Amino acid sequence: MEAYKSEFIKFMVESDVLKFGSFTLKSGRQSPFFMNAGAYVTGSQLKRLGEYYAQAIHDNFGDDFDVLFGPAYKGIPLAVVTAIAYHELYGKEVKYCCDRKEAKDHGADKGNLLGYEPQDGDRVIMVEDVTTSGKSIDETYPKVKAAADVEIKGLIVSLNRMEIGKGGVTTAQKEIEAKYGFPVASIVSMAEVVETLYNHEMEGKVVIDDALKADIDAYYEQYGVKEQ
Repeated sequence: MEAYKSEFIKFMVESDVLKFGSFTLKSGRQSPFFMNAGAYVTGSQLKRLGEYYAQAIHDNFGDDFDVLFGPAYKGIPLAVVTAIAYHELYGKEVKYCCDRKEAKDHGADKGNLLGYEPQDGDRVIMVEDVTTSGKSIDETYPKVKAAADVEIKGLIVSLNRMEIGKGGVTTAQKEIEAKYGFPVASIVSMAEVVETLYNHEMEGKVVIDDALKADIDAYYEQYGVKEQ
């Protein structure tokens, strides 16, 4: 595993973004872990977050893109901090674009997009926190394609939960790839999280002990898929 991946996993825990316990998901599933990207709130956290996203994009997609698109709301700061970090780390100037939940009907920037206005031929990478069902992409993909004749190069998320999507066969990430025809990558997968944190001590406490590991294993027995 690349060094930045294990660093990112510990960073999620330190930032109180990745939590362990018992959580009811939107899907109704009872999960032993939960990720909330909205918990990144300080300048230093956001700076580091953008750097991790930039590294993962560079590793998975290279420099072959022009625009970072972040779906509202959580995707907005992700697109901004990643655009800044990409310029700082790789010297490439990329633009950010986001959608509005409600279209603006006045001013020079009226419409349903915020930031850069996509042009025909632009190559776009979409940036999200986590994909559980693919619902967000179903809502935002048509907005991006309606704005201009752009090429979607891929989607990058923080964490691949590695669980069965809406179709009941494979992950939400694989379902998106099959439906839209572009690759989906993550900074880390839940398997990498467990590998890094099992019996690992942080601030005097083991993050994933045997009991929690058993709960996670049981969750994946029920909702997991045999990939990655």
